[in-house]
Amino acid sequence: QRVPTLSPASSRSLEKTLRSRFTLSRRAALRTVASVPLLAAAVPAALAQSSDAGLPAGWPAKPVRIVVGFPAGSATDAVARVMAEQLRQKLGQPFIVENRPGANGMLGAAEVARAPGDGYTMLMTNSSAITVNHQVYKKITYLPERDFVPLTMVVSAPFIVVVNPAKERTANVRTMADLIALAKAQPGQITYGSGGVGNLAQLGFELINNQAGIRTAHVPYKGGAAAQTGLLGGEIDVMLDTPPTIAHVKSGRLRALAVTIPRRLPELPDVPTMIESGFPGFDVPFWLGAMMPAQTPPAIVKALYDAMKSVRDDANAMRQLGLQGTVELLPPAEFATRIKSETAMWGEVIRREKIEIE
Repeated sequence: QRVPTLSPASSRSLEKTLRSRFTLSRRAALRTVASVPLLAAAVPAALAQSSDAGLPAGWPAKPVRIVVGFPAGSATDAVARVMAEQLRQKLGQPFIVENRPGANGMLGAAEVARAPGDGYTMLMTNSSAITVNHQVYKKITYLPERDFVPLTMVVSAPFIVVVNPAKERTANVRTMADLIALAKAQPGQITYGSGGVGNLAQLGFELINNQAGIRTAHVPYKGGAAAQTGLLGGEIDVMLDTPPTIAHVKSGRLRALAVTIPRRLPELPDVPTMIESGFPGFDVPFWLGAMMPAQTPPAIVKALYDAMKSVRDDANAMRQLGLQGTVELLPPAEFATRIKSETAMWGEVIRREKIEIE
């Protein structure tokens, strides 16, 4: 094939173009080579920073499970789902909620207790499963102090003593004094419900029985939501319910008699405390919080806590958590102290009331 010839002018133009392109390419190459030492220096610095933080390289490198020992739709489940989204946003991996309900949260807790402490399994639970279960169940496969590391208490809340005003037996019960008078007139016939044997709602009502000198019948359900349905349906007379019941109180479907902490709730300003209702020193809150398997590295616990406490910057998430109680987000050490204190307190109640489950 014949190669075309260039005129002298065209030849000089082509030479100039090629020289320009070669110069730019050479300069780009020189810049790239010059940057290599800087990049090489940056890698050890990043690794050193990761090492200083104590986090395993790449963690989290895959989805993290959040095991909930209670049914979907429960207060514990609601909190878990809010925090799962917060953790996903902050740590860049999916946090997947898995419900393992049963035995007052014991099944979910037992599953997490068996999990490796590698930062990929978390337990979202309530105070019953951590401070009570191991003191009332004879057959239990986990011990909180041995098998878990406290992460954070997300929410704390009071119980609310509620009755069904549409039920004939409780239609005229408007105060705790009315309820006590009814229970004394019908010994052993007034029924109260809870989310299961050993649940804090049961222990709280046993405190009422003890202080008031009455005898009532306990009806355990598979979760607090089921107990509330039983109350609304007239199956039971009374229960210690959680803050979401406020909607039923305001609609008139349920009637609130008292709250179980020493201060009134802003949402129910006309409902007295148990102390105001004649029960000195009565203070029975509950909490919803997160635990990690034993042996989870402290750096992972800290990273998770830092990500979770940043939920305070998300107004919508805070609103959702506020429906379940007061947002606390206690640091791990403070959470551990609270668990220890409540475990001792409930131990006294359990021994006094001789509560035990085979």
